[in-house]
Amino acid sequence: MDWLSNLIFHQGKFLGINWDLWKYLGWLGNFTFFSRFVVQWYATEKSKRVVVPTAFWWLSLTGSLLLLIYAVHKRDSVFIFAYLFTWIPYIRNLIIGYRHTQSHIPCASCHALCPPHSNYCSGCGGALAPTTTAT
Repeated sequence: MDWLSNLIFHQGKFLGINWDLWKYLGWLGNFTFFSRFVVQWYATEKSKRVVVPTAFWWLSLTGSLLLLIYAVHKRDSVFIFAYLFTWIPYIRNLIIGYRHTQSHIPCASCHALCPPHSNYCSGCGGALAPTTTAT
């Protein structure tokens, strides 16, 4: 078991790594970016269809920005370019999701929020009032 202890705490360092604030930030970015996989997998398994929840986009944005900050600190041009523009689709998808949520139609009978362009409530089956859009 001495070999295992030496592997984990090599030369008195955890995993042989010099841990400082920047190393923690880089690993936090990696963990955050990886956790989006778990969130998306869970949401898909729960609904039994492919789902990309809003949390996926927030984790993508946060993780990629943390990794970009770490890459800039390390001055690694390959790493910087890998995360330099990833925030654009993440923010765009968050905006699209927000607009979609805001466009749901409230049911007058049961107060459920129904998807846009619905004619009938998915909760009670009642007819939905037609919505007017501003031009």
